[in-house]
Amino acid sequence: MKWNDRIGRRLKLHDLHVLLTVAELGSMGKAAERLAVSQPSVSKAIADMEHAIGVRLLDRTAKGVETTAYGRALLRRGTGAFDELRQGIKDIETLADPTSGEVRIGSPEAIASGLLTAVIDRFSREYPRVIVTVISANFVSQEYRLLRDRTVDFLIGALPTPFLQADLDAEVLYQDWARILAGSKHPLARRRKIDLAELAGAPWLLPRESIFSSYVTAAFEARGLAPPKLGVRSYSAHQRLSLVATNRFVSAESGSVLRFNADRFSLKVLPVDFAVHPLAGRDRNLEEPDGEPGGADLSRLRARNGSPVGKCEVALSIVFSLRALTASGWAATAR
Repeated sequence: MKWNDRIGRRLKLHDLHVLLTVAELGSMGKAAERLAVSQPSVSKAIADMEHAIGVRLLDRTAKGVETTAYGRALLRRGTGAFDELRQGIKDIETLADPTSGEVRIGSPEAIASGLLTAVIDRFSREYPRVIVTVISANFVSQEYRLLRDRTVDFLIGALPTPFLQADLDAEVLYQDWARILAGSKHPLARRRKIDLAELAGAPWLLPRESIFSSYVTAAFEARGLAPPKLGVRSYSAHQRLSLVATNRFVSAESGSVLRFNADRFSLKVLPVDFAVHPLAGRDRNLEEPDGEPGGADLSRLRARNGSPVGKCEVALSIVFSLRALTASGWAATAR
């Protein structure tokens, strides 16, 4: 299929936009309503594309329309094409005003409510005209689609290794450790040493679908103990810490969550011999006796270039802020 003969002269961006809308809504009628055009014009745009490419892009069903394998292939590339065009407009805007831009970050709620809040505060003082959008990605290794769909520019969170995503790049930002904690007036708070087995019957409060939660379970199993008894499972770090402060629960949180939230709650890190398997790829020389590192990684779509501020300086500044905020006093603060 030659570009000039079939694609360059016949395939229109408007028609591709129509296809994207129809695929999203699953209906030509709904697509016509959103695009403020007639349904026959939507049908014609799809028919013109199918004729130009030479394959069927949509199948008509009783429930509406569905994309064929050919349609899905075109949509994957078409989404990227439109994203690059939008980014091109932003590049032009940035060239006209180098102090502006936009960056979209995906992160778990625990990082967003603590460390990332401090990072954005620091960053926004340096780049007050840059828009920062934070999008929920509570289990980063399952949220790669946010990068591939170009919903975010990068993800920040814990990633297991080996990292096998060929089209993505990952970079270790900092090391972290899991801490077992309770309220300051919890019966265990005054103990100088606690065996993990003593916590087997305690009501636990843990994040949902968290790498740290899986490590807590692994630590119990390594000792031949049953998994901890869950009292509450919540995605919200603020809610978990608020409930731990009631002195009724035992919990496990990362050092970063404690560092940026501990001053708001009355908490106590418990002296538990808590050995867990570290995230693969971490430096064992950085391990501490009361826990092994988790950490945070930054992952991004490979070979995606953007505006100097929106995609390069912004990302670098945020990374530098992350490192500056985690470089000193981490262990002492988290204990």
